[in-house]
Amino acid sequence: MRYRLLLFLQMINLISSGVVPPRKRFPDAIIVGVKKSGTRALLEFLRINPLIKAPGPEVHFFDKNFNKGLEWYREQMPETRIGEVTIEKSPAYFHSKMAPERIKSLNPNIKIIIVVRDPVTRAISDYTQSSSKRKRVGLMPSFETMAVGDCANWLRANCTTKTRGVNAGWGAIRIGVYHKHMKRWLDHFPSQNIHIVDGEKLISNPADEISATEKFLGLSPVAKPENFGVDPIKKFPCLKNDDGKLHCLGKTKGRHHPDVEPSVMRALKEFYGPENKKFYQMVNHWFDW
Repeated sequence: MRYRLLLFLQMINLISSGVVPPRKRFPDAIIVGVKKSGTRALLEFLRINPLIKAPGPEVHFFDKNFNKGLEWYREQMPETRIGEVTIEKSPAYFHSKMAPERIKSLNPNIKIIIVVRDPVTRAISDYTQSSSKRKRVGLMPSFETMAVGDCANWLRANCTTKTRGVNAGWGAIRIGVYHKHMKRWLDHFPSQNIHIVDGEKLISNPADEISATEKFLGLSPVAKPENFGVDPIKKFPCLKNDDGKLHCLGKTKGRHHPDVEPSVMRALKEFYGPENKKFYQMVNHWFDW
């Protein structure tokens, strides 16, 4: 008891003197998705601001590790001081049926960040990542086969549930029907607590997208155009160090996408057209998809 009292008095002295030691806190904001839309780039670029802190690997607490408990979740966070902002990123939360409710139960006022991009491009990027991971166990069927063909023999998922000729049941396609997932987030959080990042503009004009996100987090923006450069090979944005050298995100980012047959691209555009309009109306923002 005496030891606890001494610790308490020590903490009071530190607070009164303006010196509060850093500690691990639950996040102030979570980047919940969307997978393959630029969530990693967003977080890395936000770290230009010294007040933004984040854990290293994706935590996946609210979808895969919820049974480990809140104290386990807190331990995954970095130590922060008062005035600093902790951000977690797990892009699979966006299409999780349980994540919105679980996050709200932790903190109904938490800030939610969602990165979206053209769902056709997103699906191709998703396929490109999956196919690169499966080279060790055999090549995947072509994107065309997965998107509009018969992929049931390869996937356990019911990917042959077709809508307008497209395998709407395939995960790479299903995730891009944004309005169906977005509804769950709006059912649990007010729109002012949700910030939408344009994944296409994050590539073409990262400084503006990062500044807008900093403001959403309640921080004074520090991101400027001179903080960014472009990978000469991948044409993907990179951070620019003080010496002018580029710090890019690694070989897994900005992968070359396969050329997709025009007929399949048209089918996907037709499929996503009405779905995109529902999303635009839901978030009150029009994207050029």
